[in-house]
Amino acid sequence: MRHRLRYILILLLSLSIITLWWPVNDSDCNLDDFLASKTTNFQVYATKVVVQPWRGRHHVYGIFMIPDKYKQSPFFVVRVKDAGSYCSYQFGHKNNFDNIFAEPETYLVRKFIRTRTSLRLILQGLYFQLNDKQNWTLTFPEPKVSQPNS
Repeated sequence: MRHRLRYILILLLSLSIITLWWPVNDSDCNLDDFLASKTTNFQVYATKVVVQPWRGRHHVYGIFMIPDKYKQSPFFVVRVKDAGSYCSYQFGHKNNFDNIFAEPETYLVRKFIRTRTSLRLILQGLYFQLNDKQNWTLTFPEPKVSQPNS
């Protein structure tokens, strides 16, 4: 009986380690090429960051205020220091999230990072770094300026 309990504890510990430290990148676009390109990009820092992974999924996110001219952008890259970069497509923009209101000619985007990623960073002692708005950025490609027909 004692050996069985020991094996169960080892199995649970192994599963939790694999879950917390397994690298996950399920981006649909090639963000390394985008970030390394010489084209002009627009970058904005988070207006507000919420880091509460103990409350479950969708409780680790940043809220970003974006100028309206980027609404038509096909994608953007979310970068969180020490948590990685994630390519995302635009959807779910609003004028109000968590009592943060968009200024005129802007809209708000709320972007999440994985709960397991945030737990791994917290266990590594990086809670305050994860909770810092300056460590969350959103990068957009500059919209192409349409040239008048001659």
